[in-house]
Amino acid sequence: MKKLSLTSKILIGLALGIVVGLILNLFASDILFSRIDTWFFTPLGKIFLNLITMLVVPIVLISITLGVVNLGDTKKLGRIGFKTVVFFMVTTSIAITIGLTLATIIKPGNFGTFNSEDLPPYEVTEAPAVVDTLLNIIPTNPIQAMASGNLLQIIAFSILLGLAINVLGDKAAGIKSLFEQANEVVMWLVHFIIKFAPYGAFGLIASAIGKMGLDAFKAMFGYFIVVVLALVIHFFGTYGTSIAVLGKTNPLTFFKKFAPAMSVAFSTSSSNATLPISMDTAQEKLGVPKHISSFVQPLGATINMDGTAIMQGVATVFIAQVFAESLTMMQLVTVVAVAVVASIGTAGVPGVGLILLAMVLGSVGLPVEGIALILGVDRLLDMLRTSVNITGDAACAFIVAKTEGEDMTVPDEK
Repeated sequence: MKKLSLTSKILIGLALGIVVGLILNLFASDILFSRIDTWFFTPLGKIFLNLITMLVVPIVLISITLGVVNLGDTKKLGRIGFKTVVFFMVTTSIAITIGLTLATIIKPGNFGTFNSEDLPPYEVTEAPAVVDTLLNIIPTNPIQAMASGNLLQIIAFSILLGLAINVLGDKAAGIKSLFEQANEVVMWLVHFIIKFAPYGAFGLIASAIGKMGLDAFKAMFGYFIVVVLALVIHFFGTYGTSIAVLGKTNPLTFFKKFAPAMSVAFSTSSSNATLPISMDTAQEKLGVPKHISSFVQPLGATINMDGTAIMQGVATVFIAQVFAESLTMMQLVTVVAVAVVASIGTAGVPGVGLILLAMVLGSVGLPVEGIALILGVDRLLDMLRTSVNITGDAACAFIVAKTEGEDMTVPDEK
């Protein structure tokens, strides 16, 4: 009997979680589901989530430092950084344009009757300004940055540390060797923890579906479908075309090999938490060199928000339609500009998707209370857009490596 692959096991875990969650939501009492969720689903998902989140800071610190050391040439580092940022900014602009276009054509706000008068107030969390974020990239205390999980600051410190080790050469050979050994240890832990991914995916999905149920989905069917359609178009259209044209690779082969990371991202709804598995998959299955993967993917997990940008575009038009407000072409252009620029300013902020949406709505004079309309299905859509986000990170790393003429030989599967 053929042994199931990790991807198959994770997909089975996701499918079982969806089925069990729906059955409990439809037929079990609230008290029974609450007990099962508290004592089984939540601990199962939380343990797995904590295990992979535990590795995010060490893997970013170690892998980026080694990546900079192995690059050697600072000009090459600057060139890779430039390509990465340009790719993320362009694809984010395309993503939100797709969302705005589809929502304008399909008009999901006209699908049903929505009560826009008695919406609960939505408390807007103020996002830091773009300038403040750029100024705060350099940490005053690297240890504190690691303790708080501030990936931008960790990336900045790691780059400087790698440059120092590179410049010092033999004088820092011991530190370089220590980091190389630490990298082996961390990657072993990644391979060990990923074996529990099917069980973690089952617990996380069963809990989410069981709590959400079908009621919220039915009410927001039009909005949900438009967001999913935009995500699919961006996934296969933008990323698929980029991989085929710039990466000179069959996109379907790319997506198939990267599927384990996408399925974990779907269950966790967190780009940061998925980062160790995403990097490992890109390196082991796609052949992306470690020094490029370790720079591009952590940066992407922090500032690349294509899936979130799509949600913002659709949600903005949807809320405008519910409130019977018309958006001019200039306002639509403003939405694109604000979303792209703000994606840098809100990097690493918890609940970044809704914070960005509040900023976008405010920029075109729409009431932020409209966010309450989409909260019911946001959890499920968050799973989908996270999968899109991390795929964009991996696609960027793959394309950058290709354009740099790197050796893309895939390591032998163990």
